[in-house]
Amino acid sequence: MSNTETQPAELRCRASLPDGPEPPASRVEVLSPRRVPLGGPRAMTVRRTLPQRARTLIGAWCFADHYGPDDVAGTGGMDVPPHPHTGLQTVSWLFSGEIEHRDSLGSHALVRPGELNLMTSGHGISHSEVSTARTTVLHGVQLWVALPERHRHTGRDFRHHVPRPVRVDGGEARVFLGSLAGDTSPVPAFTPLLGAELTLEPRATTTLTTDAGFEHGLLVDRGRIGMAGTLLHPAELGYRGPGHRTLTLTNETDAPARAVLLGGPPFGEQIVMWWNFVGRSHEEIVRARQEWQDASDRFGGVEGYDGDRLPAPALPNAVLTPRRNPAPPPGGTR
Repeated sequence: MSNTETQPAELRCRASLPDGPEPPASRVEVLSPRRVPLGGPRAMTVRRTLPQRARTLIGAWCFADHYGPDDVAGTGGMDVPPHPHTGLQTVSWLFSGEIEHRDSLGSHALVRPGELNLMTSGHGISHSEVSTARTTVLHGVQLWVALPERHRHTGRDFRHHVPRPVRVDGGEARVFLGSLAGDTSPVPAFTPLLGAELTLEPRATTTLTTDAGFEHGLLVDRGRIGMAGTLLHPAELGYRGPGHRTLTLTNETDAPARAVLLGGPPFGEQIVMWWNFVGRSHEEIVRARQEWQDASDRFGGVEGYDGDRLPAPALPNAVLTPRRNPAPPPGGTR
């Protein structure tokens, strides 16, 4: 998915750098989304929880858009023209609807509920995303993963995986990246990662075994969920730093609840994010933008999309200023 903002923020991000007081190790930080128009005839809106001023990364997860349930008869659904990416992976996960994906690797695939589509940009890729005519309600998340320095110029790649549902106390998990609840995704990652859809039965509580070296984010889609004792509402993202061997979640409603759990060790590298690019310097972002505008071979072409490419927005008239994550909280393992 593209960041289709006409004036996207330019960010320099580094995990594990102090930037003001950090909450105690046991505290969950609640991140509220901002609304961003994605596009389409009547501008479908997404809820963006990463990046933001309070926190720009959770592990290598650097971008999270949450959208729907969206009646496409009223909004026109999703129609994102061919656009570029560098230095990242896109993770597409749907709850309802269907999206047609085309990319410059030659991939032509459908994104369906409960199925992972993961695209690796490496040095450069372009792709389009369009909700299909069969879609009536579009609902899901679009996530990005920052590639580490040693892999960020890797070749383009596309993977598809259908995780099986795994039973946990009071619900089930679908693990699309990493390992959780005794299940491991076969999809390779360039840094240790966790990505899973969780559903909880009404008033159910589950305690998951987690990697103590990971920080975790829980994005609530449906219901109200207690994360380690902190209540999260729909569209909120709860963050907890590393140092915990378990994570307790409680559905505080009389209906099923659903959330996406993200995790990974703090990403210790500095990255620069602007529009659809993840790089390491302002100059690198400027170069990538110009190469897209010049239709460089770096990004290739997308075959089969009925329309024009998405032009890059204008760069800001300013040099980058750092925007840093707070340091993960200290404390013992729990």
